[in-house]
Amino acid sequence: MIKEKIPQAEIGIIGGTGLYEIEGLTNMEEAKFETPLGKPSDAYILGSLEGKRVAFISRHGRGHRILPFEINYRANIYGFKMLGVERIISVNSVGSLKEEIKPRDIVLSDQFFDRTKRKNSFFGEGIAAHVSFAHPVCPELLTVLYRAGEELGLRVHKRGTYICIEGPSFSTKAESNIYRAWGCDVIGMTSATEAKLCREAEICYATMSLVTDYDVWSEGEEPVTVEMVVGNMRLNIDNAKAIIKKAVAALPIKRSGECECVHAIKNCIVTQIDCIPKKKKEDLRYIIGKYLK
Repeated sequence: MIKEKIPQAEIGIIGGTGLYEIEGLTNMEEAKFETPLGKPSDAYILGSLEGKRVAFISRHGRGHRILPFEINYRANIYGFKMLGVERIISVNSVGSLKEEIKPRDIVLSDQFFDRTKRKNSFFGEGIAAHVSFAHPVCPELLTVLYRAGEELGLRVHKRGTYICIEGPSFSTKAESNIYRAWGCDVIGMTSATEAKLCREAEICYATMSLVTDYDVWSEGEEPVTVEMVVGNMRLNIDNAKAIIKKAVAALPIKRSGECECVHAIKNCIVTQIDCIPKKKKEDLRYIIGKYLK
């Protein structure tokens, strides 16, 4: 049971490689708590940005100490739910699988191909639910991010398929070429998991994929290295921050309620209510509580 009072926010921001803080926050406070699903990656940093209350977390933890497959994604997203967050903007680094998507471009990935084997659902252990995931990102949030990038004069791609791999190693050439043949646009290690959990949590989600390299498929390019990824990420991170600031300012306080994210769980729980374990009901009360009345 969570006994302490949890502060509230409207918009969540998840930082990845290179994005460990958000400048311009005022009235800042730190919220560190454990969820029924374990500890989030780090404390949430809350503050006011462009007239909105936002909550930020570094998915890899401050100091970048958590590998992609070690992240407690469920705790991170559930923690945002406890904070009252209804929209999440995610930032992550990716490799490009297309010639026209260049390093330092930004791709607003709108589709995912998930090759991971990690915990990517709040359900199971006595409760079954199946959400619609044909359109895995919030179209309204994606449009706001795209317009912000356009107005800033940045190279932003409005859509793209993100293939999510387990990591932590980068791809072999054979894998990279297969992913290209499958029609994927960028490759990363985190966003697909977050997107699935946000949909189950009825949180609007969109991700900014910051392109750092051409993966390893492109002949003549240097092999992907940490130095290359971090170097290009640093050059692109200021652009990402500028988009976030502009997008947060443009977002209305309340969601329109017209996207499918808002009622994603409605009619999706197939387990009879009286068959759901009491502990599971309590653990997931922030997500399913309103549907158990």
